[in-house]
Amino acid sequence: MEIHPIDVEHDGLPGAITSYLLLGDEPALVDPGPTASLGGLKKGMAAHGVHVRDLKRVFLTHVHLDHAGGTGHLVVDNHDLEVVVHEAGAPHMADPDKLVASTRRTFGDAHDRLWGPMRAVPVDNLVAWDGKAKIGGLRVLPTPGHIAHHLAFLDEKNGTLLSGDSLGIVLARGAPGHPPTPPPSLDVPAWEDTLDLLASVGAERAGVAHAGLHDDPTGRAVQLLARLREVTRRAKVALSEGTVEEEGERYALEVRDQVATYRDRSEVDRYFDSFSAQTDWNGLIFYLERRARG
Repeated sequence: MEIHPIDVEHDGLPGAITSYLLLGDEPALVDPGPTASLGGLKKGMAAHGVHVRDLKRVFLTHVHLDHAGGTGHLVVDNHDLEVVVHEAGAPHMADPDKLVASTRRTFGDAHDRLWGPMRAVPVDNLVAWDGKAKIGGLRVLPTPGHIAHHLAFLDEKNGTLLSGDSLGIVLARGAPGHPPTPPPSLDVPAWEDTLDLLASVGAERAGVAHAGLHDDPTGRAVQLLARLREVTRRAKVALSEGTVEEEGERYALEVRDQVATYRDRSEVDRYFDSFSAQTDWNGLIFYLERRARG
């Protein structure tokens, strides 16, 4: 199997969202991205001589719109397309109204520009993952934490792990990962277990959704685990000291500053204007407050 990253150039920004084209006996995509960037996806596929009608299946790491939002439109172009998704995520693909409403609450007026309209996937096209070890030549790994129904996909023959958001946001080669922790479904202990798992599978490279292929998945899992624990500790302190707002603003700026040592600052700012680290901080606070309420 050949694995080709496709930069969908989301919102005109390179290196923000990557889909993965799998070429072999059964061509497939992993995380096609949102409806708003389907043009970039199809352009990238065409560069490899592939049309939507040539695809056998789409693998979804999870149903967030930046990963899965354009899937229903692909099914319109290919009525036989199989959509592989965790069984807990499948209902949201068949009826995305609640998912879209939740996303709209987070992104407000920017929602339509960033994501575009989402179409339902017919139930007959859905392949709900219920624990199968392999699908389409890929080993399926349950990787909860960012969201409960998150999956990762491992090509054991070439050592490539397609990790979605489970290995974090990596916007430049050599840059550390940033843990995306938006509300409402974060589960820190589950993510810690996921990172222990990903550190142990022996992958040679990782394809992250945000963005591109990176070496040393084991090292990245260890680094992100430390980062996740540190920002969780920091959020707990802010809650206890009543400094949530100030620390959140400081954290969001620090994230931008850190990534900007590896990539042009204007591009970093554009990315985090869409995928706000302040929202990630708010997700951690929401998670900790919910746990405190039992």
